[in-house]
Amino acid sequence: MKPAKGEQLTIALTKGRILSETLPLLAEAGVSPLESVEESRKLIFPTTMEGVSLVILRGSDVPTYVRHGAADVGVVGKDLLMESGDEGLYEVLDLEIARCRLMTAGTGQARTGHAAKIRVATKFVNVARAHYSSRGIQPNIIKLYGAMELAPIMDLADEIVDIVDTGNTLKANGMRPLEHIADISSRLIVNKASMRTRNHIIASLVERLGTAVASRRDA
Repeated sequence: MKPAKGEQLTIALTKGRILSETLPLLAEAGVSPLESVEESRKLIFPTTMEGVSLVILRGSDVPTYVRHGAADVGVVGKDLLMESGDEGLYEVLDLEIARCRLMTAGTGQARTGHAAKIRVATKFVNVARAHYSSRGIQPNIIKLYGAMELAPIMDLADEIVDIVDTGNTLKANGMRPLEHIADISSRLIVNKASMRTRNHIIASLVERLGTAVASRRDA
């Protein structure tokens, strides 16, 4: 089902690996950009479905655009949803793509004990604080936006909280995964107001994407 005449639906997509894995799923659901997203410097793209457009954003911005209604629907990693919360949006579908793990990592053993204090470098401030606090550890959180592995090497932090895929980057920097926090994959999120006002088109999109995800799982 496509939007009614004059109705617009905006889907916010996350740059990088998530984007490259999302586009084929959207194509199976009948939504494809009219020009190459990878080769263009544009940020907004009309699609093969009239009234539906794609906007390409940094992953951390996708929940914000959806939460405030600038985009109706979005695709974002579960890690960023855990960090930013779900206020103003619904998490409606696990797309089962861009799988990885959110973990603590360091050069030695994981620290435990109610009196323990630890310096933790991460961009996932809220997730890290909750994780360590649940173990009776008082974390001193140091917010970084990249190159987390440098923090223990440069004695800026004792441990890090970051996304781990193969673990090769950690190993190359003398570190190893310690504690598992969550399994991560990309999720389809919807603005709560849009779910009410455009339920017909959004429900149809969710159903078609769900079918595409299921067919891949069963292949």
